[in-house]
Amino acid sequence: MSGGTVQEVNAQEFDQIISTSTVPVVADFWAPWCGPCRMVGPVLEKLAADHPDTVKVVKVNVDLNQELAGRFGIMSIPTVILFSGGELKTQLIGARSQKDYEQEFGLV
Repeated sequence: MSGGTVQEVNAQEFDQIISTSTVPVVADFWAPWCGPCRMVGPVLEKLAADHPDTVKVVKVNVDLNQELAGRFGIMSIPTVILFSGGELKTQLIGARSQKDYEQEFGLV
């Protein structure tokens, strides 16, 4: 995955990216029918474009990856999680602004 882009991933790809990434990974747990999720998508695309060398952004469709969502206790979407060094660092529920994500994830 090239820096500055958002990639939709399945559980296997997710596990590989989280375990091998040399930069923090922001994972957007979403579903196509979720209105707030559709609002977060462009925000995270811009975040990825603005920070191509410092963060990777991936999207996980919870409808297609229910076991993966369950592993992280995803009960509400959108849920956006920051992973660093293969470990969950921050979990945010609900739509936020790019500035909020940047502050929460230490990207400012």
